[in-house]
Amino acid sequence: MNRSRRTAAITAALAVAALVLSACSPAAEQDGSGGKTTVTFRLWDEKAVSAYKASFKKFTEKNPGIDVRVEVVPWEQYWKRLPLDVSSGDMADVYWTNSSNFAQYADSGDIMDAGQAVGADHDEWQKPVVDLYTRKGKLWGVPQLWDSIGLYYNKSLVGAAGVDVRSLAWAPHGGQGDTLLSAARKLTVDAAGRHPGEAGFDASHTKVYGFNAQADMQAVYLPFLAEAGADYQSPSGQFAFASSAGEDAIGYLVDMISKHRVAPPAADTNTSADATRDLFVQGKLALYQSGPYNLKTIAESAKGVDWGLAPLVAGPKGRLSTVHGVAAVGNAKTKHKEATAKVLAWLGTRQGQLPLAEQGVSFPGVVSAQGAFVDYWKAKGVDVSAFVEAARGRTVRPPVGPKVNAGTNAYTPILLDVFSGARPVPEGLKQAQNAGNAGMK
Repeated sequence: MNRSRRTAAITAALAVAALVLSACSPAAEQDGSGGKTTVTFRLWDEKAVSAYKASFKKFTEKNPGIDVRVEVVPWEQYWKRLPLDVSSGDMADVYWTNSSNFAQYADSGDIMDAGQAVGADHDEWQKPVVDLYTRKGKLWGVPQLWDSIGLYYNKSLVGAAGVDVRSLAWAPHGGQGDTLLSAARKLTVDAAGRHPGEAGFDASHTKVYGFNAQADMQAVYLPFLAEAGADYQSPSGQFAFASSAGEDAIGYLVDMISKHRVAPPAADTNTSADATRDLFVQGKLALYQSGPYNLKTIAESAKGVDWGLAPLVAGPKGRLSTVHGVAAVGNAKTKHKEATAKVLAWLGTRQGQLPLAEQGVSFPGVVSAQGAFVDYWKAKGVDVSAFVEAARGRTVRPPVGPKVNAGTNAYTPILLDVFSGARPVPEGLKQAQNAGNAGMK
């Protein structure tokens, strides 16, 4: 669920900004009402609240002694509040986390052993997400949602250019086997109808761009690195992308922007993660590599744009998609350990996750519930099988490790300079890698 998606003291104003919704009992307090135990559940996406309320309603019907109260803390504040609330003892009993944030709390003993809490007898979960939240031989989170990567495309633009979106591939420097670059040239057009490479092409007045080459970790540069045969992290967790294969991947993307002029300027995409999505829904971007986390926005905003989904662009090593997932973790300091364990177990069941799928929130972590998400979009005329195929194929994991957030924060400004052309690719990647690894010390 993206986008990728997605870091001091917190003032009272931030606390007020956290929207608290009761899933079952509006008057429920910490100790519950009518002798009930109240378990609190925190997440960052308000779009998922309705589904969780429906899920917890069924849970309480089966467990009448337990109420579940849902707290929504917006993404912009979520990761600032998390360490403060964990250390102060004010954190929810169960809460969402992502792969780059759970490890430090697992290592410090602040979250429950989810495998022990749920037990071995549970519904089948999406394996790449299970692997993401397995650390030192233990499972620390119950898979809730997952995202893989596919290619959104403008059917009208692609059809007019004669581009086969299912066979798109890239090769270093646009060499043998590359079809993406030629397709992007055909799809990119300026206000006068000229394409890159044609006499008089005016990049400053581009009407339609071909592809979203940008510093989007989850959707773009992680898959490109993996497809080039480059490692993003070493087995020990150190950043390792400054390699010849890494230069091939990042260099190709940078060239699409500054040399071939078939992608939006880095000046726009470096400052706004959603810039290319906005161009796509406006009919100004033909090929948009992204995840299911953008499905609803595109479906609601792409008025007059006939669009579809295809597999992500392949590379020298084939297709490798990032698979990221959100997990629910249990607060090890909860005053209601038994009730919290029951909620965690419920969140790992097909029945517990069906509302997430049926309401089109995201692919659920429970494999047997995923068909409901596919059916939701099928009813709207959208075939999401490309995402399913990507998750079943070869995958690459997003950043992991107890200090990986500090590392990515340290290297990102340097990598953005690489994408903008302010730093050469080889030197910039080495500088970014060194800064990232230093940031994790």
